[in-house]
Amino acid sequence: MTATSELLGTAGKPAKDTGTLVTPRPAVRRPRPRGWTLTVRALGPLALLLLWWAASATGLLTPDVLASPADVVRAVGELWGNGQLPDALATSLTRSATGLLIGLTTGLTLGVVTGFTRLGDELLDSSLQTLRTIPFLSLVPLFMVWFGINEIAKILLIAVATTFPMYVSTSSGVRNTDPKLVEAMRSFGMSRLAIVRQVVLPGALPSLLAGLRLSMTLSVIALIAAEEINATAGIGYLMAQAQSYARTDILAVCILVYGLFGLCADAVVRLLERVLMPWRRAGR
Repeated sequence: MTATSELLGTAGKPAKDTGTLVTPRPAVRRPRPRGWTLTVRALGPLALLLLWWAASATGLLTPDVLASPADVVRAVGELWGNGQLPDALATSLTRSATGLLIGLTTGLTLGVVTGFTRLGDELLDSSLQTLRTIPFLSLVPLFMVWFGINEIAKILLIAVATTFPMYVSTSSGVRNTDPKLVEAMRSFGMSRLAIVRQVVLPGALPSLLAGLRLSMTLSVIALIAAEEINATAGIGYLMAQAQSYARTDILAVCILVYGLFGLCADAVVRLLERVLMPWRRAGR
């Protein structure tokens, strides 16, 4: 058989090309059902709860070491019924939110100034980086000397703890803004304030949200430290009273409340990411 007959079929038609390259379609991951995701996320806490219950039921954990889950639930009902828990929650949330607001505002302002202006970077960044390395817990005695044991010391301690994560994230995000885009906006006659509001901050949004997450987490940690400064109200005050009477059930309630504060803070940031950056969810 000749080469021509090989190229032509038996009926004289061109043979079918079996070596044609076919571009494969990219694999598309199907989104998981919402209920499945929530169930998987709940497995870890449920496992810890079961281990806690089993250790208490078998006597491995005695009430003087850690109260059982049932005792903790009864303690929640007791504290809620006499009004102590709602009052403590309101006081602690007010402290944390006020200090966080001051810290976020300060960190955002300083981050924009040092990241967007050369003069601000030269004047402030080195000093702020030095202050950032000082543990905020070491400032507790100094704040007690300066401001006493009133609410100002507690709020300012939370503000200091939350300022620097927001500052570092904002400054980094602002510096990463495309300079060509900034110059283009200036050529259109936009003012510095308008460029920051409409170009720089939207471009630095991922860094801002990362700083917000760190600051909100630190606000809870700083709240625990702040409420050790001779508090007369709040979750820290409940912990001090429970420690005096060896009430491990109330101590467990307070620890769980602090944990819920951190969990709610993370959930708020996740919600903001979905609202402000919907393309991230679509990309996943």
